[in-house]
Amino acid sequence: MMSSFQFNQSLMRRLGLVLMLPAVLAGAIAIPTQIQTAQAQTADDGRALTVRSDVQEANSKTGVVTARGNVQMYYPSRQIQATAAQAQYFSKERRIVLSGNVYVLQQGNSLRGETITYLIDEGRFVALPQSNRQVESVYLVADPNSPTTSVAPPAPAVNPKPAFKTPNSR
Repeated sequence: MMSSFQFNQSLMRRLGLVLMLPAVLAGAIAIPTQIQTAQAQTADDGRALTVRSDVQEANSKTGVVTARGNVQMYYPSRQIQATAAQAQYFSKERRIVLSGNVYVLQQGNSLRGETITYLIDEGRFVALPQSNRQVESVYLVADPNSPTTSVAPPAPAVNPKPAFKTPNSR
Protein backbone atom coordinates (compact mmCIF):
# COMPACT_ATOMS: atom_id res chain seq x y z
CA MET A 1 0.00 0.00 0.00
CA MET A 2 1.27 3.48 -0.93
CA SER A 3 1.75 5.93 1.92
CA SER A 4 0.41 9.45 1.63
CA PHE A 5 3.96 10.76 1.48
CA GLN A 6 4.78 8.53 -1.52
CA PHE A 7 1.48 9.47 -3.15
CA ASN A 8 2.15 13.20 -2.67
CA GLN A 9 5.72 12.83 -3.99
CA SER A 10 4.49 10.98 -7.09
CA LEU A 11 1.76 13.57 -7.67
CA MET A 12 4.29 16.40 -7.30
CA ARG A 13 6.62 14.82 -9.90
CA ARG A 14 3.79 14.50 -12.39
CA LEU A 15 2.60 18.02 -11.72
CA GLY A 16 6.17 19.34 -12.13
CA LEU A 17 6.51 17.52 -15.47
CA VAL A 18 3.19 18.87 -16.68
CA LEU A 19 4.17 22.43 -15.73
CA MET A 20 7.71 22.17 -17.18
CA LEU A 21 6.76 20.58 -20.51
CA PRO A 22 5.32 23.76 -22.11
CA ALA A 23 8.34 25.78 -20.99
CA VAL A 24 10.78 23.22 -22.41
CA LEU A 25 8.94 23.05 -25.72
CA ALA A 26 8.76 26.84 -26.00
CA GLY A 27 12.51 27.08 -25.26
CA ALA A 28 13.33 24.45 -27.87
CA ILE A 29 11.36 26.33 -30.49
CA ALA A 30 12.50 29.84 -29.56
CA ILE A 31 16.24 29.23 -28.98
CA PRO A 32 18.25 28.49 -32.13
CA THR A 33 20.41 25.41 -31.86
CA GLN A 34 24.12 25.33 -32.52
CA ILE A 35 23.80 22.24 -34.72
CA GLN A 36 24.55 22.93 -38.35
CA THR A 37 23.03 20.87 -41.07
CA ALA A 38 25.39 18.91 -43.28
CA GLN A 39 25.42 19.78 -46.95
CA ALA A 40 26.93 17.56 -49.60
CA GLN A 41 29.22 19.02 -52.22
CA THR A 42 27.86 18.96 -55.70
CA ALA A 43 29.63 19.26 -59.00
CA ASP A 44 27.92 22.64 -59.42
CA ASP A 45 29.38 24.29 -56.32
CA GLY A 46 32.80 24.90 -57.93
CA ARG A 47 34.83 23.22 -55.17
CA ALA A 48 34.09 19.62 -56.04
CA LEU A 49 36.63 17.38 -57.71
CA THR A 50 34.70 14.80 -59.70
CA VAL A 51 36.38 11.49 -60.56
CA ARG A 52 34.80 8.76 -62.66
CA SER A 53 36.45 5.35 -63.07
CA ASP A 54 35.83 1.62 -63.23
CA VAL A 55 36.92 1.06 -59.60
CA GLN A 56 37.46 3.42 -56.66
CA GLU A 57 38.59 2.88 -53.10
CA ALA A 58 39.21 5.22 -50.19
CA ASN A 59 41.36 4.67 -47.11
CA SER A 60 40.11 6.78 -44.19
CA LYS A 61 43.30 6.20 -42.17
CA THR A 62 45.74 7.39 -44.83
CA GLY A 63 43.37 9.84 -46.54
CA VAL A 64 44.18 8.38 -49.96
CA VAL A 65 41.49 7.88 -52.61
CA THR A 66 42.47 5.64 -55.53
CA ALA A 67 40.58 5.37 -58.84
CA ARG A 68 41.53 2.78 -61.46
CA GLY A 69 40.43 2.06 -65.00
CA ASN A 70 39.25 4.65 -67.53
CA VAL A 71 39.75 7.50 -65.07
CA GLN A 72 38.13 10.82 -65.94
CA MET A 73 38.76 13.76 -63.64
CA TYR A 74 36.94 17.09 -63.67
CA TYR A 75 38.00 19.95 -61.38
CA PRO A 76 35.92 22.98 -62.44
CA SER A 77 37.31 25.53 -59.97
CA ARG A 78 40.76 25.02 -61.54
CA GLN A 79 39.34 24.44 -65.04
CA ILE A 80 41.09 21.06 -65.22
CA GLN A 81 39.96 18.00 -67.15
CA ALA A 82 42.10 14.86 -67.24
CA THR A 83 42.10 11.23 -68.31
CA ALA A 84 44.39 8.47 -67.06
CA ALA A 85 44.56 4.77 -66.24
CA GLN A 86 44.82 5.56 -62.50
CA ALA A 87 44.43 8.56 -60.20
CA GLN A 88 45.29 8.96 -56.55
CA TYR A 89 44.16 11.88 -54.41
CA PHE A 90 46.33 12.35 -51.31
CA SER A 91 44.07 14.51 -49.15
CA LYS A 92 46.63 15.17 -46.38
CA GLU A 93 49.32 16.32 -48.83
CA ARG A 94 46.75 17.95 -51.13
CA ARG A 95 48.10 16.42 -54.31
CA ILE A 96 46.73 14.34 -57.16
CA VAL A 97 48.87 11.75 -58.95
CA LEU A 98 47.64 10.63 -62.36
CA SER A 99 49.38 7.70 -64.04
CA GLY A 100 49.12 5.66 -67.22
CA ASN A 101 48.76 7.55 -70.50
CA VAL A 102 47.78 10.80 -68.79
CA TYR A 103 46.21 13.70 -70.66
CA VAL A 104 45.45 16.98 -68.86
CA LEU A 105 43.57 19.93 -70.35
CA GLN A 106 43.46 23.29 -68.55
CA GLN A 107 42.14 26.47 -70.17
CA GLY A 108 43.05 25.23 -73.64
CA ASN A 109 46.58 24.20 -72.63
CA SER A 110 47.36 20.49 -72.62
CA LEU A 111 49.91 18.20 -71.02
CA ARG A 112 50.59 14.56 -71.87
CA GLY A 113 52.85 12.13 -69.99
CA GLU A 114 53.04 8.79 -68.21
CA THR A 115 52.77 10.26 -64.69
CA ILE A 116 51.55 13.75 -63.86
CA THR A 117 51.36 15.10 -60.32
CA TYR A 118 49.19 18.12 -59.55
CA LEU A 119 50.15 20.05 -56.41
CA ILE A 120 46.84 21.67 -55.48
CA ASP A 121 48.07 24.43 -53.15
CA GLU A 122 50.79 25.50 -55.59
CA GLY A 123 48.66 25.08 -58.73
CA ARG A 124 51.64 23.30 -60.28
CA PHE A 125 51.98 20.23 -62.51
CA VAL A 126 55.01 17.91 -62.52
CA ALA A 127 55.05 15.56 -65.52
CA LEU A 128 57.21 12.49 -66.14
CA PRO A 129 57.40 10.54 -69.43
CA GLN A 130 57.56 6.83 -70.15
CA SER A 131 61.13 5.58 -70.36
CA ASN A 132 62.89 6.68 -73.57
CA ARG A 133 60.05 9.09 -74.37
CA GLN A 134 59.25 12.73 -73.69
CA VAL A 135 56.50 14.73 -72.03
CA GLU A 136 54.40 16.78 -74.44
CA SER A 137 52.72 20.08 -73.66
CA VAL A 138 50.79 22.47 -75.86
CA TYR A 139 50.31 26.04 -74.63
CA LEU A 140 48.16 28.79 -76.04
CA VAL A 141 50.41 31.82 -76.30
CA ALA A 142 48.95 35.27 -76.87
CA ASP A 143 50.78 37.14 -79.60
CA PRO A 144 50.28 40.92 -79.48
CA ASN A 145 51.45 41.22 -83.11
CA SER A 146 48.91 38.78 -84.49
CA PRO A 147 45.72 40.10 -86.11
CA THR A 148 42.81 40.47 -83.72
CA THR A 149 40.38 38.77 -86.07
CA SER A 150 40.82 35.09 -86.57
CA VAL A 151 41.37 33.75 -90.04
CA ALA A 152 38.80 31.16 -90.99
CA PRO A 153 40.22 27.83 -92.14
CA PRO A 154 39.74 27.04 -95.82
CA ALA A 155 36.39 25.47 -96.65
CA PRO A 156 36.59 21.71 -97.21
CA ALA A 157 36.25 20.45 -100.75
CA VAL A 158 32.68 19.59 -101.61
CA ASN A 159 32.18 15.87 -101.85
CA PRO A 160 28.56 15.27 -102.81
CA LYS A 161 27.18 11.99 -101.63
CA PRO A 162 25.14 9.87 -103.99
CA ALA A 163 21.42 9.70 -103.26
CA PHE A 164 20.41 6.79 -101.11
CA LYS A 165 18.54 4.25 -103.20
CA THR A 166 16.29 1.52 -101.97
CA PRO A 167 15.45 -1.62 -103.95
CA ASN A 168 11.93 -0.24 -104.63
CA SER A 169 13.08 3.19 -105.84
CA ARG A 170 14.24 3.72 -109.44
